[in-house]
Amino acid sequence: MKIFENIINHKISNITADELLKYGDQFQISITKPQASKIAAYLRGKSINIFNDAERSKLIKDIARLAGPETARQVNQLFIQLTK
Repeated sequence: MKIFENIINHKISNITADELLKYGDQFQISITKPQASKIAAYLRGKSINIFNDAERSKLIKDIARLAGPETARQVNQLFIQLTK
């Protein structure tokens, strides 16, 4: 299971704005191109473990500042689905 966690965390730290938009469409998350660009730039190169509740919570707060609270809430729901 640890390898699965590493793959997901690695993907998040290397995600592009276009990939975020694609996942947004796929998971019904409302996100604009500028929001996706800001979020992707923020995540790029960061070592974040979304399976750790404290790290995920801090990440969601940062996303809320970048893209708004509703988008952050939806991204959190996606992260929760990925961690189950």
